[in-house]
Amino acid sequence: MRQPAAAGGAAVAVLLALSFCHMLNDMMQSLLAAIYPMLKADYGLDFGQIGLLTLTFQLTASLLQPWVGFYTDRKPQPFSLVLGMGSTFAGLLLLATASSYGLLLAGAAVVGIGSSVFHPESSRVARMASGGRFGLAQSVFQLGGYSGTALGPLLAALIVVPNGQGSVAWFCAAALIAAVVLWRVGDWYQVARANAAKKPAAAVESLVLPKRKVLLTLGLLAMLVFSKNVYMASLSSYYTFYLMETFHVSVRASQVYLFVFLGAVAVGTLIGGPVGDRFGRKMVIWCSILGVLPFTLMLPYANLFWTPILSVVIGLILASAFPAIIVYGQELVPGRVGTVAGLFFGFSFGMGGLGAAILGQVADVHGIRFVYYLCSFLPAIGLLTVFLPNIEKPKLEARRKARAAATAGAEAGAE
Repeated sequence: MRQPAAAGGAAVAVLLALSFCHMLNDMMQSLLAAIYPMLKADYGLDFGQIGLLTLTFQLTASLLQPWVGFYTDRKPQPFSLVLGMGSTFAGLLLLATASSYGLLLAGAAVVGIGSSVFHPESSRVARMASGGRFGLAQSVFQLGGYSGTALGPLLAALIVVPNGQGSVAWFCAAALIAAVVLWRVGDWYQVARANAAKKPAAAVESLVLPKRKVLLTLGLLAMLVFSKNVYMASLSSYYTFYLMETFHVSVRASQVYLFVFLGAVAVGTLIGGPVGDRFGRKMVIWCSILGVLPFTLMLPYANLFWTPILSVVIGLILASAFPAIIVYGQELVPGRVGTVAGLFFGFSFGMGGLGAAILGQVADVHGIRFVYYLCSFLPAIGLLTVFLPNIEKPKLEARRKARAAATAGAEAGAE
């Protein structure tokens, strides 16, 4: 992994390494939500306290991310990813050994700090290794994260639930493995930056958009992230409780259903980036967030047979938006890769955490089923996509002309 990829080609090994570490990172983080039923029973927690645990994790994960991204845009830190894994390692130890609710909150906060360091800089490295296929690179990177998020509940059901809270410490081995791999990625990144510095600076492609319109567009993207992530929070944090209360399934069965949903989210993430590369990010955002609305409206009325089917469809469609949003934002604000990644990853986590906390309070007062009736309307916010500027239109037209010219040349050569 010492030598960077040749110009114009994706550094496949680096992308796969980042995706693998993203999988381990998010798998460790998803353990917290996966063991909520066990913690609720062991510590006598209510839904409001469960939501506060999520909020604590999401706030440390979200508030620091834009600042980390802003700092590393100015002063890239190739080996900061290893430090982030060290924080996750410490947070897992705290969660495994906590003897009070306060220590659980502390463990969740430290794990969140690890996330805030990992995501902005790793997103930058993924873009550097993309070979120009930014959507594909972002999808491969995020596929690892969502795959890890899906694995967390399954591993919790197989390992943590039978063996108790202390077995969370076993997952510290994953943090150590990720740290070793990320050290090698940092090594590649350092060499790649040094080689790039020796070459003539490439012209930065800028957009002719007024600052006010850029800020307004970022606000619209933030609203779309809000609708997506608050709905995702209703499923990732409370889906197990919803299934147990509504259909009387066991804790282990509910976690398997959660794994299936999160697996669909991982697949949807992989689809969104390449489709955006070919047809445009706005189209993907439009189809994803608004297109999921009919299925979210049906979910609260579905029986046990249709509920997991609908959740898979929802996961596939809704998850495809995030890679497109990240790359759209990075192209909207050229030269601020880390800041944009940190902003949207951070805002995503923050909205998920705030949504989980509020929804927990709502569930305590009105019941968990009411939460799903309420959240089913959130994707309607996707109508705001119509106001996003078509910043990719010239690029897409140029690609179509290039493909048409290549086809015509091939046909002429055949004659």
